[in-house]
Amino acid sequence: MAEKKERSARESFEEVFVAMDRELAQKRSVAVAIEGNSGAGKSDLAGRIAGRYDCNVIHMDDFFLQPYQRTEERFRQAGGNIDYERFRREVADHLKGDGEFQYQIYDCSQAALSDTVRVAPKKLNIIEGVYSMHPLWQDIFDLRIFLTIDPHIQKERILRRNGAMMWKRFQEEWIPLESKYFETYRIADQCDLVIDTGFLPCFP
Repeated sequence: MAEKKERSARESFEEVFVAMDRELAQKRSVAVAIEGNSGAGKSDLAGRIAGRYDCNVIHMDDFFLQPYQRTEERFRQAGGNIDYERFRREVADHLKGDGEFQYQIYDCSQAALSDTVRVAPKKLNIIEGVYSMHPLWQDIFDLRIFLTIDPHIQKERILRRNGAMMWKRFQEEWIPLESKYFETYRIADQCDLVIDTGFLPCFP
């Protein structure tokens, strides 16, 4: 496993690629988790990786809770803001296998499951998004990356990306749930690389 290091965003993501190359050279298959705060650049990093490696990228945003799952009891759980049962059944249980598997995407605009994604076996698999290191499947990962960001810069990025109305939901709903999950399971402490993206100029 890669040596745990704190990294400033000023140092770029070359450290990530070095760590991934090391894992790929040693193992038949490699699974990477990209965790971190909203607005910290998880999807951006996953896209950079996909531009450099032949890999699968699976987004935790595709596993939002369906309406019937959104109960008070569910939201009291640390990490309950994701359909962890479906992710484990459709993705985590198959990620280290040799066969093709498939999962459905949750479409927020329809509030329902929609398209089916077929995943062909590849040596490198990236899971990106908050809750990607849920304890129900945490042991499948060979490399764990956490992206963090200053709250003020986080607000600026989310406002620019999503607008004021969505920022209110981030502030009042999603960020508190993320924070509860991070703190309860000490997610950043379990990661191999922790990178502050707040000062990375090429990030949105």
